[in-house]
Amino acid sequence: MIIDEKKNKRFDLVVSNVRKTSEEVDCSGASAFIIHNDKIVTEEYWGEHSKEPNARPIQKDTQFHVASVRKSYIGFAVAFAVNEGYIGSIDDSILKYLPLNKMQILNGTTIRHLLTHTHGLKSVNGEITREFQAGKNWAYRGIGINILTQIVKNTTGKSVAEIVINKALKPLNLMETGWYSEINEKLVDVIRQPNDKSWTTSNSTDGDKMNMYVSPRDLAKWGYFHLKQGYVNGKQIIANKTIDMATSLQSPSLLDTELPQNGYLWFVKDLPARKTEIGQLVPKCSYQILGYTGVTLLVIPQHNLVAVRAFNSFGSPDGFDYLADVRKFGDTIMTCLFN
Repeated sequence: MIIDEKKNKRFDLVVSNVRKTSEEVDCSGASAFIIHNDKIVTEEYWGEHSKEPNARPIQKDTQFHVASVRKSYIGFAVAFAVNEGYIGSIDDSILKYLPLNKMQILNGTTIRHLLTHTHGLKSVNGEITREFQAGKNWAYRGIGINILTQIVKNTTGKSVAEIVINKALKPLNLMETGWYSEINEKLVDVIRQPNDKSWTTSNSTDGDKMNMYVSPRDLAKWGYFHLKQGYVNGKQIIANKTIDMATSLQSPSLLDTELPQNGYLWFVKDLPARKTEIGQLVPKCSYQILGYTGVTLLVIPQHNLVAVRAFNSFGSPDGFDYLADVRKFGDTIMTCLFN
């Protein structure tokens, strides 16, 4: 994907905001990257890959661990499966696509519930339990992602990674995006507590595990690909309906209107919601994805803008309000747009 550059200082406050966050979390390097009106206008890197002496500087080809930002790629694979007819409807029961799993506890759960974190399922010591009736509340649980990746594989015969690579990454020439079973020099060291139970590694490169690393410029281009509904550099890379499904509001009607709202795993700005991760000033129909490492991708269609921030932290220090922080990121962008 080729995007012209027109660097300017309009979003310097955003860079300052990201720098401030990088000083408050436990990281050794960070980046800010913005595409506005089809031009790369901001591209900043600072720090090093790790805290080790003589560590590699953060630079253009540095790939950050994106944690839950990987869910935007899983959402894309599900949208592809739906648009191509492998999945009949996201309102289908998940049992229809899990033929070997007839667990009673899964009854009443649809693919829509998985995509919007409203499934109510939870895994405790390897056993599936139910927290609430599907569609009646919201909870961010990994089991829903695990089931979605199984459904993609069962219906299409391909892994999430195969679909994403062949349908998007290769056509877009995004070569700094991948799932890695081994560390290489371009991947940042993830700064974390030694015994953090949230941290996992995997040998799988199927796109089903939390071992995805992406450079800020590739992540911004992934967002731009969505912003343009799959049409970039004069070509319709993927059906625009696939992108539209993934990035538009799909949440069922919930009792609590203050809960977050989702598309195909993306967080979508619709009604004002107290628990959303998207800033108050960010307009309706914008969408965002945030990882446990603080890596964030925000797309604001109304202003033809894509913004990325990246850190190599893992989790938040005591007393750090990560929701307020990521909302401030979006609100600072909006402030820059209107100043």
